[in-house]
Amino acid sequence: MGKEGDSEAGTTGAASGSPPPPSVAARAHLLVLGLLLAVMAVSLVPLLIRRDWASAAFVAGIMAVCLLPACSRRLSVEIPSEVELLAVLFVFASLFLGEVHHWYERYWWWDAALHTTSGLLLGMLGFIIVYVLNEDAAVDLHMRPAFVALFAFFFAVGLGAIWEVFEFAMDEWFGTNMQPATATDPSGLTDTMQDLIVDAIGAAVVSVWGWRYLRRPHRQRIDSWAARFIARHPRLFGD
Repeated sequence: MGKEGDSEAGTTGAASGSPPPPSVAARAHLLVLGLLLAVMAVSLVPLLIRRDWASAAFVAGIMAVCLLPACSRRLSVEIPSEVELLAVLFVFASLFLGEVHHWYERYWWWDAALHTTSGLLLGMLGFIIVYVLNEDAAVDLHMRPAFVALFAFFFAVGLGAIWEVFEFAMDEWFGTNMQPATATDPSGLTDTMQDLIVDAIGAAVVSVWGWRYLRRPHRQRIDSWAARFIARHPRLFGD
């Protein structure tokens, strides 16, 4: 698929004059958000009954964070539904399950699984961002496969590092245990480095896959997805 096909797809959507129907990702995001908010609301009730105000405020804060992407539409901020869905799921898994329900302590593998998954997803997100820009006719951008892969890798690792700063701030300001001590390292530095390493491994896997994918002569699957993505989010690309 060439950039002309992308342009035609965007023009067809704009010429219809009516907003496109909600995508599968948008419907999935709303459904998952509703379910997760219901689960957190159920957990919030006993905390209020026990007058555990600190834990109740923490759960309420997680619920507010999960609602932020949905509220962005009222501010005319365009966030793709796919990104919103992944963000909500990660916040729920890391903060609600990990901290409120102590899954970090109950399951030794929970932290590593989350960071490995986040490395894969963030690497894929970075790859898709540059790939869509590279394929959009409205953006004068032409990058080699190696650069796209490198961007995806450093994008994922950079956001992983920002998340570690967030974990440190939560531990310092709110007394959480997102960077737990180990038997040989009471400072939590070992946990931070292990998280960054698995982030980098996940990002590297996606980056190598993306590099090999871009070198293929036929790329119909992601090309067709990119065209639909551009058509659904024209404001992100200046159309």
